[in-house]
Amino acid sequence: MNGSGNVRVLLADDQPLVRSGLRVLMADTPDLEVVGEAANGAEAVRMSAELAPDVVVMDIRMPEMDGIEATRRLTAAGPDGARVLILTTFDEDEHVYGALRAGASGFAVKDMALDDILAAVRVVAAGDALIAPGVTRRLIADFAAGPAAAPERVPAITGREQEVLTLVGRGRSNGEIAQDLFITVATTKSHVARLLTKLDARDRVQLVIKAYEMGLVTPPG
Repeated sequence: MNGSGNVRVLLADDQPLVRSGLRVLMADTPDLEVVGEAANGAEAVRMSAELAPDVVVMDIRMPEMDGIEATRRLTAAGPDGARVLILTTFDEDEHVYGALRAGASGFAVKDMALDDILAAVRVVAAGDALIAPGVTRRLIADFAAGPAAAPERVPAITGREQEVLTLVGRGRSNGEIAQDLFITVATTKSHVARLLTKLDARDRVQLVIKAYEMGLVTPPG
């Protein structure tokens, strides 16, 4: 964030009307500042290097370079780079999975309430992860449709951390995990923080993916 504490936002969408609408929306929001607009993924990558935004609001389907490849390149910069919030009309399984695997910190759809879109930008800027309601079910369905993963205990994490990771994969909050395991919320947060480090996960969304890939969570149905 800049000296004023505002969240610096770069808008990446090939539709000028969408970018204009988001810019107007954020202009009326004191804590958000639009620092640039990109019409495709390649421009988003270049402008991010020049403008150093805190969050890139990224569409998926764009010319020259799509949002998933642009996200992959942006997140390759590591934790100090811009965080990506995917905002798209497309919420099919392959787009959700592809965007999250590329390193996106959030996934929202354009028909969400405007206040929810602004809230999503703030959540991602704060270093948390966000998946729009309903998208998690599609992510689960994507794994369910693929080959079954054999559960395995990863030597790098403890038994308790594996329990916590399993519950994170099921979409449980820190408070719910604490209740389930009869531990404090503070202890739960410590376990989650260690998992992020040990599994080289960027955020909680990535932990959900790790839980499925490790076979710790069995999709329903």
